[in-house]
Amino acid sequence: MKKLLMLVTSVASIMMALPAAAQFAKPEDAVKYRKASFTVMAAHFSRVGAMASGRAPYDAKAAAENADIAAAMAKLPWAAFTEGSDKGETRAKPEIWKDSAKFKEAADKMQVEMGKLTVAAKAGNVDALKTAFGPAAATCKGCHDNFRKE
Repeated sequence: MKKLLMLVTSVASIMMALPAAAQFAKPEDAVKYRKASFTVMAAHFSRVGAMASGRAPYDAKAAAENADIAAAMAKLPWAAFTEGSDKGETRAKPEIWKDSAKFKEAADKMQVEMGKLTVAAKAGNVDALKTAFGPAAATCKGCHDNFRKE
């Protein structure tokens, strides 16, 4: 029994030590993962935007919850821009891989602005939300303009 437990523990330790990129068995898996991440992020971000623009009634609790989710999701898709995932059903431009420093800078900036949006949403003040939403949305637009095909 001890040998079996040691074997299971050893295998689990080895599996946990694999690099993050190995989580995508195929480039298509990476594309699916990042698309899903962006879809969930956009859904929650747009709910905050609807409140910030007055298209939906302001609800401080819902704004904070949706901003939290959008900010958490904003951290996920970047690991899925792996080698070979520029092919297939993707709108990712080649510039992502050609100018990866600029792409990383844009991703980092978006995450910072999403963090600010979360802080503003938790303040419970619609004016703070409006002020923080614009710069966060601008980072999304900037990435779409530079790194996403139409």
